[in-house]
Amino acid sequence: MMTSTETRADAGPRLLGPRITRGLLDRLAARAVTTGPRELAPVEMPATGGILGQVPRGTPDDVAAAAEAAREAQRGWGRLAAADRSAVLLRFATLLLDRQDEVLDLIQLENGKARRHAFEEIIDVAQVSRYYARTAAAFLRPRRRAGALPGLTQTWEYHHPKGVVGVISPWNYPLTLGISDALPALAAGNAVLAKPDSQTPYTALWAAELLAEAGLPPGVLQVVTGSGADLGTPVIEHSDFLMFTGSTQVGRDVAAQAARRLIDFSMELGGKNAILILADADLHRAVPGAVRAAFSSTGQLCISMERMYVDAAVWDQFVPRFVRATRSLRLGHCLDYTRDIGSLISGRQLHTVAAQVSDATGKGATLLAGGKARPEAGPYFYEPTVLTDTTPEMTLYAQETFGPVISLYRVSGIDEAVRLANDSCYGLSFSVWTRDARKGRAVARALQAGSVNVNEAYAATWGSVDAPMGGWKDSGVGSRHGEHGVLKYTDAQTVSVQRLVPIAPPGFVPAAAYAKAMTAALRTLQRLPGRK
Repeated sequence: MMTSTETRADAGPRLLGPRITRGLLDRLAARAVTTGPRELAPVEMPATGGILGQVPRGTPDDVAAAAEAAREAQRGWGRLAAADRSAVLLRFATLLLDRQDEVLDLIQLENGKARRHAFEEIIDVAQVSRYYARTAAAFLRPRRRAGALPGLTQTWEYHHPKGVVGVISPWNYPLTLGISDALPALAAGNAVLAKPDSQTPYTALWAAELLAEAGLPPGVLQVVTGSGADLGTPVIEHSDFLMFTGSTQVGRDVAAQAARRLIDFSMELGGKNAILILADADLHRAVPGAVRAAFSSTGQLCISMERMYVDAAVWDQFVPRFVRATRSLRLGHCLDYTRDIGSLISGRQLHTVAAQVSDATGKGATLLAGGKARPEAGPYFYEPTVLTDTTPEMTLYAQETFGPVISLYRVSGIDEAVRLANDSCYGLSFSVWTRDARKGRAVARALQAGSVNVNEAYAATWGSVDAPMGGWKDSGVGSRHGEHGVLKYTDAQTVSVQRLVPIAPPGFVPAAAYAKAMTAALRTLQRLPGRK
């Protein structure tokens, strides 16, 4: 396995590169909302262990001030025509593509992932921004609905912005999850109170600056920096809707807090995603696809795969090829596209991965590739790891690892593969590989997951932003993308105008006669074609 440490030498200006300067980092840190001087929290560079910079350690008072300013700014923003708000999103998408090298460096430096995986965030955010810029006005327009009495009742459906949308995002996709959920909320006329993960705050601050450059009015997007333990509850307390991405355990606590305030929420939570290699899979496509599915973003991808079910008919052909492809991945840190696998985010995450692999091998799992840390590449690097003979008493059998580790299981046919894949409390994103697209769709429909890709690792469903994406079971509540992805940030209102006669019986008509007449009318309506 090739390793590069070209950018590991120190934490000084040379490491940051020509695009990421101390001046830029200081300017971004100054965008974090505070009501006074704050203690500064260091932001580590996972690939080197050096310190990238410092941002304010926010307080509940800062969250309250940010929410108040956001609520004030939302009044003007919400009154704008949807087309005017969409114009800001279009400019943002263009600026993002133009300035991608800068934010790619930033993502790599504060997250540690390989550049090819950081670029996926550029694609995603640009696509989501353009999609809602072009569709939000149509999704939000007033709509005529069938009235209670045809011809006599005219009914409309309206959508109003919630107000202030709280977005609490994790560290693993600091641009995608830090800003893409905010974009439809902004398109719907809301202000956004964003709390990025304390390990990766700079990318969200960078996106906020770019949105301001694109024309977003001051105050509409507020970013607070600090720990989730300190700021999570205040964000919930000051929001009218909450979008949360994180672990299932924390998600339960967040949901309980939101429920006490009777605010709506949407969540993407944990996963133990499965990939199925059917007997007729095209191995020329399935092998590299499975490698992407397992090891993109160093396995720190919510929709990456940690379980692989391989049909016995192709096991002997597929597994050696998959192992060879895994061992050929280039491990290291460079601000270019020459490496395949980056660093884990932290020592804590490295410990989790190493402990799960050690537990598995100590209880009889067979190691086919990887299985150890690579400190010569950086403090938190871990080799892409392939295991077999994984059994239920092992921690990683059912628990999410969130690292570059996948377990392979030999199965006899589709039914066993589907049964084992569904034998999980999670249901986020699965993958099926077969030469027969019709069979692939049938298998996909039998899988208990919110998204299923056929002959693709994860990007086809994620990139199909016109369709909803969300988790089943313990993997989430609600969804992002599509029409629901913007309407969830609104309150629906029904307005009906009754014409000529009221629905209630006139005073001169006996109640029994009215009931009889209405019954006859309803029977007639039920026989009309197309009646809703």
